[in-house]
Amino acid sequence: MTERGGPREGRFDVDREQMGRDLVALVLTVVELLRQLMERQAIRRVEQGDLSDAQVEQIGETLMHLEERMTELCDQHGLRLDDLNLDLGPLGSLLPRT
Repeated sequence: MTERGGPREGRFDVDREQMGRDLVALVLTVVELLRQLMERQAIRRVEQGDLSDAQVEQIGETLMHLEERMTELCDQHGLRLDDLNLDLGPLGSLLPRT
């Protein structure tokens, strides 16, 4: 039994700064996964010939800006894009580099 106001059993210290970095990394991982999925879909549509030249150019510019922004966000938080990749064991990596 613990005294009132004393430390509780099973309690652990939480490093709030590390927890914040981990949360940022998780959010950026999800955003990077979505960015890569959008890029693959855009490539498929370009290869199918579904898009006009103007649409292809706009998609290319948008994807380029998204990648630049991801790099900036990683830099701001002391991360690299490679840090966002998760090892899924026998399934391989979450984010295969495109």
